[in-house]
Amino acid sequence: MPAPEFIPFARPDIGQAEIDAVAHALRSGWVTTGPEARAFEQEFAAYLGGGVQAVAVNSATAGLHLALEAIGVGPGDEVIAPTLTFTATVEVARYLGADAALVDVDPVTLNIDPARIESAISPRTKAILPVHYGGLACDMAAIHAIATRHGVQVVEDAAHALPTTHQGALIGQLASAVTVFSFYANKTMTTGEGGMVVTRDAALAERMRIMRLHGISRDAFDRFQSRTPAWYYEVVAPGFKYNLTDIAAALGRVQLTRLPAFVERRQQLVARYRDGLQDLPLILPADAPPGEVHAWHLYVIRLADEARVTRDEVIQALSDAGIGTSVHYVPLHRQPYWRDRYGLKSEQFPVAEKAYQRMVSIPLFTAMSDSEQERVIAALRAAVR
Repeated sequence: MPAPEFIPFARPDIGQAEIDAVAHALRSGWVTTGPEARAFEQEFAAYLGGGVQAVAVNSATAGLHLALEAIGVGPGDEVIAPTLTFTATVEVARYLGADAALVDVDPVTLNIDPARIESAISPRTKAILPVHYGGLACDMAAIHAIATRHGVQVVEDAAHALPTTHQGALIGQLASAVTVFSFYANKTMTTGEGGMVVTRDAALAERMRIMRLHGISRDAFDRFQSRTPAWYYEVVAPGFKYNLTDIAAALGRVQLTRLPAFVERRQQLVARYRDGLQDLPLILPADAPPGEVHAWHLYVIRLADEARVTRDEVIQALSDAGIGTSVHYVPLHRQPYWRDRYGLKSEQFPVAEKAYQRMVSIPLFTAMSDSEQERVIAALRAAVR
């Protein structure tokens, strides 16, 4: 018998409309940051609402770097973040000479634990970086209260959280200084590579726009589109090269229009997983509170204490069945750089450590067919019985 077709962990949902939009951008003669990127920023800000400004960037990592630089993080400062995240969340602090204070997560949501934030606050703390793990909102009311009490800023890593809500408001509309979204290939919408930084603070938005493109005080698109001589510009800071291309923005504009349908499909797939897996020795991911939206970027299952198999055995069984998986994440306290720099030990992070030992991210993407999902459920049932 031939091997079954491989089901990847993630597959972008790209249609003819996206292809046509990218082709139009290519034919326009303007392929770097230009009218498509500007329109994408305006449409994204309108989608979120709440008077936010949006700054398009070439990755969420770039966006986090711009955000921390704009709020004044620098040498000697410290930012607080969860250990259960990708290294990009905190590596940007090191770019600026600041340090990361890593803390444990909540055992139910796997989001950063506000009580751990409180205990980690120090005179060096400049910012709190909550990560909306898997697409479920952190307890932002508690986090903002801590930030206000201690006079520190909040920069949300919302790479997983489009269009997540908290207390009825979209992530990106809250009281945080800056929120950063990702459009990487496996996210809830994609530009291939890319991200968006949002803020209500006009001064922060202006600083991030300037630093996004070499610290130049004037938009390159304006200079090159001008019908009168407009060649002069000024470099006002040693900036970066973080702009988003029009090719990517054209893709993102179409994806943004499809986002409601994407969310609906993810919710359908999650409901099917819940029905198909609920009687197994698994801890299924927490849902959003009633009335709130979970973006469901990831579907992370954990083996329950009574499971008779290991996480690695489950991954191997699914691989043998032609199914891709991942693990989100190898906690930062286990990564050599962070472990060695700060002398971190696993016993400092009991919740994240136990979760890591037992977690598997299974396929969840809008282009997934019902029959593909049925194969994943059947393979999981065979693996953990």
